[in-house]
Amino acid sequence: MLYTENPALDEGELAKRRASLVSSVALAEIAVGIDLGSHILLGRGEELTGGRQKSSILADCVEAVIGAAYLSLGQDVATDLVLRLIAPLLADPERFGAAMDPKTSLQELSTRLGKGLPQYQVSDSGPDHSKRFHATVIVGGAPVATGDGSSKKQAEMAAALAAWAVLQRPKR
Repeated sequence: MLYTENPALDEGELAKRRASLVSSVALAEIAVGIDLGSHILLGRGEELTGGRQKSSILADCVEAVIGAAYLSLGQDVATDLVLRLIAPLLADPERFGAAMDPKTSLQELSTRLGKGLPQYQVSDSGPDHSKRFHATVIVGGAPVATGDGSSKKQAEMAAALAAWAVLQRPKR
């Protein structure tokens, strides 16, 4: 679909766009967009620690929904589902750069908006062999978004992309 709709783009740009659409950050963004978190059955521990908002859980659930559609309804239906789910992401071409390097993109946007440099607060939880990280990004002195990941870097990147999306939204 990316190739047929963008025949003038070179292979490198198409690869960047594909990577930004299938990243765990993008999948979590899709989950938030369809309110998938409110439909997830979680154990008590995950429920108490905000599992419905954890980007890793949300991304995994989007993959599970797509897999279930493929197994139960076939390739054509699953393909149609994927295309509908990624449509909002495709509608914002600026996100391709942000998804590939969310921290730099957020820094550029934050500076352009006169809010200074983003700051990150990171905490971790869980045993050493299975540590989870939670990042909060602060822009202009206020918390803007959070992100989770299996590394500090992954959590910061998820938070940065979520904050970038928030700051990009037009004010109502």
